[in-house]
Amino acid sequence: MQDTYSIFMNTIIPDQLKEGGVILIDKPYRWTSFDVVHKLRKPVGAKKIGHAGTLDPLATGLLICCSGAYTKKINEYQSLPKEYTGIIHLGAVTPTYDLESEPEQQQPFAHITGEQLTEATKKFTGPILQTPPAHSAIKKDGKRAYELARAGKEVDLKARPVTISTFELTKIELPEVHFRVTCSTGTYIRSLAHDFGQELGCGAYLQELRRTKIGDYKVEDAWSITEFLELLSKAKEAEAKNAD
Repeated sequence: MQDTYSIFMNTIIPDQLKEGGVILIDKPYRWTSFDVVHKLRKPVGAKKIGHAGTLDPLATGLLICCSGAYTKKINEYQSLPKEYTGIIHLGAVTPTYDLESEPEQQQPFAHITGEQLTEATKKFTGPILQTPPAHSAIKKDGKRAYELARAGKEVDLKARPVTISTFELTKIELPEVHFRVTCSTGTYIRSLAHDFGQELGCGAYLQELRRTKIGDYKVEDAWSITEFLELLSKAKEAEAKNAD
Protein backbone atom coordinates (compact mmCIF):
# COMPACT_ATOMS: atom_id res chain seq x y z
CA MET A 1 0.00 0.00 0.00
CA GLN A 2 1.18 3.51 -0.76
CA ASP A 3 1.53 5.80 2.22
CA THR A 4 0.76 9.06 0.41
CA TYR A 5 -2.16 7.62 -1.51
CA SER A 6 -4.09 9.56 -4.15
CA ILE A 7 -1.95 12.68 -3.95
CA PHE A 8 -1.04 12.99 -7.60
CA MET A 9 -3.49 13.68 -10.38
CA ASN A 10 -3.47 10.27 -12.08
CA THR A 11 -2.79 7.73 -9.32
CA ILE A 12 -6.27 6.79 -8.06
CA ILE A 13 -6.70 3.01 -8.04
CA PRO A 14 -10.21 2.40 -6.65
CA ASP A 15 -9.68 -1.18 -5.47
CA GLN A 16 -6.51 -0.31 -3.59
CA LEU A 17 -8.12 2.78 -2.12
CA LYS A 18 -11.03 0.65 -0.92
CA GLU A 19 -8.52 -1.66 0.76
CA GLY A 20 -6.73 1.22 2.44
CA GLY A 21 -5.07 4.53 1.68
CA VAL A 22 -4.59 8.19 2.50
CA ILE A 23 -6.59 10.92 0.79
CA LEU A 24 -5.52 14.54 1.13
CA ILE A 25 -8.50 16.89 0.92
CA ASP A 26 -8.60 20.70 0.88
CA LYS A 27 -11.59 21.16 3.19
CA PRO A 28 -14.05 23.79 1.95
CA TYR A 29 -15.27 26.74 4.00
CA ARG A 30 -18.34 26.01 6.13
CA TRP A 31 -17.92 22.22 5.81
CA THR A 32 -17.33 20.20 8.97
CA SER A 33 -14.60 17.58 8.90
CA PHE A 34 -17.33 14.94 9.23
CA ASP A 35 -19.07 16.41 6.15
CA VAL A 36 -15.94 15.54 4.15
CA VAL A 37 -15.80 11.98 5.51
CA HIS A 38 -19.53 11.51 4.82
CA LYS A 39 -19.09 12.72 1.24
CA LEU A 40 -16.23 10.29 0.62
CA ARG A 41 -17.67 7.23 2.36
CA LYS A 42 -19.93 5.82 -0.37
CA PRO A 43 -17.77 6.62 -3.44
CA VAL A 44 -14.60 5.19 -1.83
CA GLY A 45 -16.51 2.11 -0.69
CA ALA A 46 -14.19 1.18 2.19
CA LYS A 47 -15.65 -0.43 5.32
CA LYS A 48 -14.03 2.27 7.41
CA ILE A 49 -13.09 5.87 6.67
CA GLY A 50 -12.12 8.69 9.00
CA HIS A 51 -10.10 11.89 9.29
CA ALA A 52 -6.93 12.64 11.22
CA GLY A 53 -7.54 15.96 12.93
CA THR A 54 -10.65 18.13 13.03
CA LEU A 55 -10.82 21.48 11.28
CA ASP A 56 -13.47 23.94 12.47
CA PRO A 57 -16.24 24.69 9.92
CA LEU A 58 -14.94 28.23 9.28
CA ALA A 59 -11.40 26.94 8.62
CA THR A 60 -10.21 25.64 5.26
CA GLY A 61 -7.22 23.59 4.24
CA LEU A 62 -5.54 20.26 4.64
CA LEU A 63 -7.58 17.36 6.01
CA ILE A 64 -6.01 13.89 6.00
CA CYS A 65 -8.62 11.19 5.41
CA CYS A 66 -7.83 7.50 5.85
CA SER A 67 -9.70 4.58 4.32
CA GLY A 68 -9.74 0.86 5.06
CA ALA A 69 -6.66 -0.50 6.82
CA TYR A 70 -5.15 2.96 7.01
CA THR A 71 -7.71 4.06 9.61
CA LYS A 72 -5.37 2.31 12.06
CA LYS A 73 -2.82 5.04 11.29
CA ILE A 74 -5.13 7.95 12.16
CA ASN A 75 -3.56 8.53 15.58
CA GLU A 76 -0.13 8.58 13.95
CA TYR A 77 -1.17 11.32 11.53
CA GLN A 78 -3.00 13.25 14.26
CA SER A 79 0.17 13.47 16.33
CA LEU A 80 2.13 15.25 13.57
CA PRO A 81 2.91 18.98 13.92
CA LYS A 82 0.63 21.42 12.05
CA GLU A 83 1.10 24.65 10.12
CA TYR A 84 -1.59 27.31 9.75
CA THR A 85 -1.99 30.70 8.13
CA GLY A 86 -4.75 33.16 8.89
CA ILE A 87 -5.93 36.53 10.13
CA ILE A 88 -6.40 37.76 13.69
CA HIS A 89 -8.81 40.69 14.04
CA LEU A 90 -7.97 43.14 16.82
CA GLY A 91 -10.32 45.37 18.79
CA ALA A 92 -13.13 43.00 19.80
CA VAL A 93 -13.79 39.49 21.13
CA THR A 94 -16.34 36.80 20.35
CA PRO A 95 -17.71 34.02 22.61
CA THR A 96 -16.43 31.36 20.21
CA TYR A 97 -13.10 33.15 19.59
CA ASP A 98 -13.94 33.21 15.85
CA LEU A 99 -16.75 34.42 13.57
CA GLU A 100 -19.17 31.64 14.55
CA SER A 101 -20.49 34.29 16.96
CA GLU A 102 -20.83 38.06 16.77
CA PRO A 103 -17.98 40.41 17.77
CA GLU A 104 -18.56 42.29 21.03
CA GLN A 105 -16.74 44.44 23.60
CA GLN A 106 -15.25 46.79 21.00
CA GLN A 107 -11.97 48.38 22.12
CA PRO A 108 -9.47 50.82 20.55
CA PHE A 109 -6.57 49.27 18.65
CA ALA A 110 -5.07 52.06 16.50
CA HIS A 111 -2.42 52.86 19.10
CA ILE A 112 -0.84 49.40 18.87
CA THR A 113 2.54 49.39 17.11
CA GLY A 114 4.24 46.74 15.04
CA GLU A 115 6.84 46.37 17.76
CA GLN A 116 4.14 45.65 20.35
CA LEU A 117 2.61 43.04 18.08
CA THR A 118 5.94 41.32 17.53
CA GLU A 119 6.73 41.39 21.26
CA ALA A 120 3.33 39.83 22.00
CA THR A 121 4.04 36.88 19.69
CA LYS A 122 7.07 36.01 21.84
CA LYS A 123 4.76 35.40 24.82
CA PHE A 124 3.16 32.56 22.87
CA THR A 125 6.22 30.95 21.30
CA GLY A 126 7.69 27.74 22.70
CA PRO A 127 6.10 25.44 25.30
CA ILE A 128 3.05 27.21 26.79
CA LEU A 129 -0.11 26.39 28.73
CA GLN A 130 -3.24 27.01 26.67
CA THR A 131 -6.88 26.89 27.71
CA PRO A 132 -9.17 25.49 24.98
CA PRO A 133 -12.22 27.54 23.93
CA ALA A 134 -15.45 26.89 25.83
CA HIS A 135 -17.02 26.37 22.40
CA SER A 136 -14.96 23.27 21.58
CA ALA A 137 -15.62 19.55 21.16
CA ILE A 138 -13.74 18.62 24.34
CA LYS A 139 -15.89 16.53 26.68
CA LYS A 140 -16.77 17.94 30.10
CA ASP A 141 -18.93 15.89 32.48
CA GLY A 142 -19.87 13.57 29.62
CA LYS A 143 -20.99 16.35 27.26
CA ARG A 144 -19.26 18.38 24.57
CA ALA A 145 -18.07 21.72 25.93
CA TYR A 146 -19.83 23.63 23.15
CA GLU A 147 -23.17 22.03 24.12
CA LEU A 148 -22.79 23.33 27.68
CA ALA A 149 -21.65 26.75 26.44
CA ARG A 150 -24.61 27.07 24.07
CA ALA A 151 -26.94 26.17 26.93
CA GLY A 152 -25.55 29.13 28.87
CA LYS A 153 -23.69 26.99 31.40
CA GLU A 154 -20.26 27.91 32.68
CA VAL A 155 -17.53 25.77 31.14
CA ASP A 156 -14.32 25.45 33.13
CA LEU A 157 -11.66 23.81 30.96
CA LYS A 158 -8.16 23.26 32.29
CA ALA A 159 -5.11 24.72 30.58
CA ARG A 160 -2.92 22.13 28.90
CA PRO A 161 0.61 22.12 27.52
CA VAL A 162 1.14 22.79 23.81
CA THR A 163 4.15 23.92 21.82
CA ILE A 164 4.08 26.78 19.31
CA SER A 165 7.31 26.53 17.33
CA THR A 166 6.65 29.54 15.08
CA PHE A 167 4.32 32.53 15.49
CA GLU A 168 5.19 34.84 12.60
CA LEU A 169 3.33 38.00 11.58
CA THR A 170 3.32 38.13 7.78
CA LYS A 171 1.30 41.33 7.24
CA ILE A 172 -0.13 44.03 9.48
CA GLU A 173 -3.14 46.05 8.30
CA LEU A 174 -4.88 47.01 11.53
CA PRO A 175 -7.25 45.79 12.71
CA GLU A 176 -6.17 42.72 10.70
CA VAL A 177 -2.96 40.88 11.57
CA HIS A 178 -1.92 38.11 9.17
CA PHE A 179 0.10 35.25 10.62
CA ARG A 180 1.77 31.89 10.12
CA VAL A 181 1.94 29.39 12.98
CA THR A 182 3.59 26.00 13.35
CA CYS A 183 2.50 24.09 16.43
CA SER A 184 2.01 20.78 18.17
CA THR A 185 -1.14 18.74 17.94
CA GLY A 186 -3.87 19.91 20.31
CA THR A 187 -3.17 23.61 19.79
CA TYR A 188 -6.25 25.80 19.35
CA ILE A 189 -5.52 28.70 17.02
CA ARG A 190 -8.78 30.30 18.17
CA SER A 191 -7.41 30.37 21.72
CA LEU A 192 -4.11 31.74 20.44
CA ALA A 193 -5.95 34.62 18.73
CA HIS A 194 -8.02 35.34 21.86
CA ASP A 195 -5.00 35.22 24.19
CA PHE A 196 -2.99 37.40 21.79
CA GLY A 197 -5.70 40.07 22.05
CA GLN A 198 -5.74 39.80 25.84
CA GLU A 199 -1.98 40.29 25.93
CA LEU A 200 -2.31 43.42 23.78
CA GLY A 201 -5.16 44.73 25.94
CA CYS A 202 -7.54 45.32 23.04
CA GLY A 203 -9.18 41.93 22.52
CA ALA A 204 -9.00 39.81 19.36
CA TYR A 205 -10.68 36.95 17.56
CA LEU A 206 -9.78 34.60 14.73
CA GLN A 207 -11.12 36.01 11.47
CA GLU A 208 -9.70 33.48 9.02
CA LEU A 209 -7.79 30.18 9.24
CA ARG A 210 -6.22 27.79 6.75
CA ARG A 211 -4.28 24.62 7.59
CA THR A 212 -1.36 24.40 5.20
CA LYS A 213 0.66 21.44 6.48
CA ILE A 214 0.41 18.33 8.63
CA GLY A 215 3.87 16.88 9.10
CA ASP A 216 5.33 16.65 5.57
CA TYR A 217 1.87 16.66 3.93
CA LYS A 218 1.04 19.95 2.17
CA VAL A 219 -2.27 21.48 1.16
CA GLU A 220 -0.79 22.08 -2.32
CA ASP A 221 -0.91 18.30 -2.80
CA ALA A 222 -4.53 18.00 -1.68
CA TRP A 223 -7.64 17.50 -3.80
CA SER A 224 -10.76 19.57 -3.72
CA ILE A 225 -13.77 17.36 -2.98
CA THR A 226 -15.08 17.86 -6.54
CA GLU A 227 -11.73 17.01 -8.17
CA PHE A 228 -11.30 13.86 -6.13
CA LEU A 229 -14.79 12.51 -6.74
CA GLU A 230 -14.62 13.22 -10.48
CA LEU A 231 -11.27 11.47 -10.86
CA LEU A 232 -12.38 8.55 -8.69
CA SER A 233 -15.45 8.13 -10.91
CA LYS A 234 -13.31 8.17 -14.06
CA ALA A 235 -10.90 5.65 -12.53
CA LYS A 236 -13.81 3.31 -11.73
CA GLU A 237 -15.09 3.61 -15.30
CA ALA A 238 -11.64 2.79 -16.66
CA GLU A 239 -11.38 -0.26 -14.39
CA ALA A 240 -14.82 -1.47 -15.50
CA LYS A 241 -13.86 -1.16 -19.20
CA ASN A 242 -10.62 -3.06 -18.63
CA ALA A 243 -12.54 -5.80 -16.87
CA ASP A 244 -14.83 -6.34 -19.90
